[in-house]
Amino acid sequence: MQIFDRAVKRRQRQRAMLQAADFDFLRAAVADRLLDRLEDIRRTFPLALVQGCDSAWLQARLQGRGGIETLISMDAVPTAAPLHMVGDEELLPFAERRFDLVIGLLNLHWINDLPGALIQIQRVLKPDGLFLGAMLGGATLSELRQAWLAAESELEGGVSPRVSPMAETLDGAALLQRAGFALPVADSEVIRVTYADAFRLMRDLRGMGETNAILDRRKSFTRRATLLRMAEIYQQKFPAEGGRIAAGFEVITLTGWSPHDSQQKPLRPGMAANRLAAALDTVEYPLGDRASPKR
Repeated sequence: MQIFDRAVKRRQRQRAMLQAADFDFLRAAVADRLLDRLEDIRRTFPLALVQGCDSAWLQARLQGRGGIETLISMDAVPTAAPLHMVGDEELLPFAERRFDLVIGLLNLHWINDLPGALIQIQRVLKPDGLFLGAMLGGATLSELRQAWLAAESELEGGVSPRVSPMAETLDGAALLQRAGFALPVADSEVIRVTYADAFRLMRDLRGMGETNAILDRRKSFTRRATLLRMAEIYQQKFPAEGGRIAAGFEVITLTGWSPHDSQQKPLRPGMAANRLAAALDTVEYPLGDRASPKR
């Protein structure tokens, strides 16, 4: 299923790359969270791949953290960074069992075939290699989405997709398991930001390369009256301290390991050392039986 216009997204990312330092607050915050998780893992990663970020930028943030020795970056657009490759996340240009670690930094939510992309990531990981990814989730920019829907319904009698559809946290672990990862985990966090108004928010989205790239997006210019009404509704419904507006970015973090014999395995039924009934201080009944009702 084709949801996003990947050519448009590449052009947006290319423009954003020219001024990335001015709009990298979200990417920097998420990168620091991912690196904190890496520091909790007591091992080294001789060769790592990061998607969605030039290696020079992330290398400056690493500063010896995370156990990464050599870092290769890949993005849909070229950068001046060393060890950088231009490539498409939907068709990874790497041999199997190549990397000890793959990091996806805020790039997976613009991929049409997310299950397929995760399968390819699992394919290029060495056995017992780690995938650590962060993508924007379904609660992202819900305030902006609601303001646009209300303004268009009121003034134009219909609505158009303005904010990208995104995955939910509950889908994350299932997608990792489907892709063949072991020990899959998905969790989410909402990063709250305030802006002077809706126009400043949209300027930041353009600067981050996170503007609309849906295939079914409206191709014509937005009416001025609709735009102003959207900003007014946003201010009324989602005010923040000091006359500002609130915006939320839900970040879903995905963690999975390439299968290996050394990893923990779930016990077979009946192999547990302790029984659940004993922990709960209750009576255990065989399957099909039930306790007699008290009189």
